[in-house]
Amino acid sequence: MSSHPRRTAGVLLASVTALLTAGIPAAAAATPTPKPKPTPATEAPSAPAPTPPAPVPDPHATVAVLDLDAGAATPVIQGEDRAYDTASIVKVDILAALLLKAQDERRALTDEERGHAEPMIRQSDNDSADALWKEIGRDAGLTAANERLGLISTTAGTGGRWGLTRTTASDQIRLLRAVFDDGAEGPLTPGSRAYVRTLMSEVLPEQSWGVSAVDAAGAELKNGWLQRSTTGLWDVNSIGEVTLGGHRCLVAVLSDGSASMDDGVSLVERTARAAVA
Repeated sequence: MSSHPRRTAGVLLASVTALLTAGIPAAAAATPTPKPKPTPATEAPSAPAPTPPAPVPDPHATVAVLDLDAGAATPVIQGEDRAYDTASIVKVDILAALLLKAQDERRALTDEERGHAEPMIRQSDNDSADALWKEIGRDAGLTAANERLGLISTTAGTGGRWGLTRTTASDQIRLLRAVFDDGAEGPLTPGSRAYVRTLMSEVLPEQSWGVSAVDAAGAELKNGWLQRSTTGLWDVNSIGEVTLGGHRCLVAVLSDGSASMDDGVSLVERTARAAVA
């Protein structure tokens, strides 16, 4: 997801049992003073709970590249084309689903929908994604839209966990073709495709890393990053269109298992550069 989270760690400290003492009532003057009762021994403090071992980074990445201007129909894939968490790249998919919904209702997006769609892509705003996730019908709505968009290996996150949607690099190329390939028949109208592309060309400068690292001109992209609470490791992804050597190329890089977001960004950019070299 999309803000820059930082890993935190907590250590549980054992509580120390309070010192207990026995009270003795005062005796009459003629009564011999009894010997004091022994004070209970202080309990030894429990040993602190062991700190869980730090997660072992195990970074993996898969990249898919499709040269639109070479007439290719199948992307070139490097790495295992397995499923990864989408993190915030799913926001392109959410927007496509929203546009399909509006098309079906024969209407333009409302001002409110645009007010969520634009920061969702440009700024990777999570609150906006939450609102549109509900608008499209959550996971069931995304699944139905993906069937129309031709995605075959994407599983929508359940409930409100859109960032845990699972997808493959080849499926992300299918999504990008629905947005960028004007020569292919698809469910999105030319106006809908242009709208998505415009927003992907206007992401914040600090979020313009990723597939743009191939030294390309005119990159239009969306990135995603997410630290998994179960491992502390990072999912980092980047999808988009780049122009290289006069050719428009669709590029999708998915990764997981990085020790930090910075490590994940470096992995994604190295992988993108190597794939289009």
